[in-house]
Amino acid sequence: MRARTLPHARLRSSGGTPLARKALALAAVVSLGTGLLAGCADDGDDGSGSSADGGSGKTKITLGLFGTFGFEEAGLYKEYEKLHPDIDIQQTVVERNENYYPALVNHLTTNSGLQDIQGVEVGNIAEIVQTQSDKLLDLSKYGKKSDFLDWKWQQATTKDGQTVGLGTDVGPMAICYRKDLFEKAGLPTDREEVGKLWAGSWEKFVQVGEDYQKKAPKGTTFVDSPGGLLNAILSSEKKRFYDSSGKVVYKTNPAVKAAFDLTAKAAEDGLVGNQTQFQPAWDTTIANSKFAAISCPPWMLGYIKGKSKPDAAGKWDVAASPKAGNWGGSFLTVPKSGRNAEEAAKLAAWLTAPEQQAKLFAVQGSFPSAQTAYGLPEVKNAKNEMTGDAPIGEIFAAAAETSPVQIIGPKDQIIQQGLTDNGVILVAQGKSPEEAWKTATKTIDNNLDQ
Repeated sequence: MRARTLPHARLRSSGGTPLARKALALAAVVSLGTGLLAGCADDGDDGSGSSADGGSGKTKITLGLFGTFGFEEAGLYKEYEKLHPDIDIQQTVVERNENYYPALVNHLTTNSGLQDIQGVEVGNIAEIVQTQSDKLLDLSKYGKKSDFLDWKWQQATTKDGQTVGLGTDVGPMAICYRKDLFEKAGLPTDREEVGKLWAGSWEKFVQVGEDYQKKAPKGTTFVDSPGGLLNAILSSEKKRFYDSSGKVVYKTNPAVKAAFDLTAKAAEDGLVGNQTQFQPAWDTTIANSKFAAISCPPWMLGYIKGKSKPDAAGKWDVAASPKAGNWGGSFLTVPKSGRNAEEAAKLAAWLTAPEQQAKLFAVQGSFPSAQTAYGLPEVKNAKNEMTGDAPIGEIFAAAAETSPVQIIGPKDQIIQQGLTDNGVILVAQGKSPEEAWKTATKTIDNNLDQ
């Protein structure tokens, strides 16, 4: 659910209704075809039977990614090529996962047109594990399980123990807040005191919002958007949209309805903005300081920085979330059909090793899924321009290590986006919670063909 051009907005796919996005994605498969994943590992032969790049004698390894994974930006490709002079790395990037993923599924289904390494977003990993694992290399022989958060490793592991993806990052949840706006509303600004206000309960978080609104600076709301609040609450639940047997249960799961109702109440009470996240109108609320708090995985800091005015630097801080949760993350997979599958697997393991994940966090803000990276200086001592002296590495590490092991279903993205972009946003725009729930569930069920 990410359309991402900045570090880890990759999670979110935005723009249009889910039906429109579905049609757009299907059209992308038809119109772009194999060209969408250009530089294919199994199509790249020059006719001589060699996998060398342009006669240079080097082995070319291609990556198919979406959004900004940050490997190139952090200089990791050049570093690997320096360590392995016989390797040439090339990547092809599709900006939006909603366009990238349907084409990837098409290529996996036909077992053609695949690059040596393919990125997969966390909202899609369950479907890949359940339906495409026979096309992918078992990376447990290359990555080191003990390096990774257990729940992250399990997300890409089949029931018979095959691990088809190595985690690049995770999105442990915190709350970013504007110290200046909290102070004007009579709330504490120290991150420890702020965290205590809502510790253990999202209901307490909304109550803090009610206190904020009583003295809120004119034109501001407590939280940026209903979608962001709902995503945060759901991120802390173990069971959300599917049960352990793989059955869709989002309409009957009390935790989902409770999260929806609490968010709807916050919207009715005017505690949240009325914009959809990652849309231009929402961007302007960041630039103009129109809200005091936001559900904040590490990648959100990059988004805030990118959309803020210069004078906002240092005015933000980070407090622990009411409950630990995760919003975001991706994986690297290696198709078996690639000409250079063995070398690709080695590269995927290197890119996702703790040392490289720590470097990526320092440059791009992508928080490591390799827990052994949390003690490295790049993570442990991390600071952010927007949040001043806040020990963001320690805060996010604590959330990552205590996040629940969630049940991930094959259509999580469709369900979650329906609840946000066709559900709680409607309450902020004047509809009743009952109408919003009805619209959301109808939209979701149509997209699930139920």
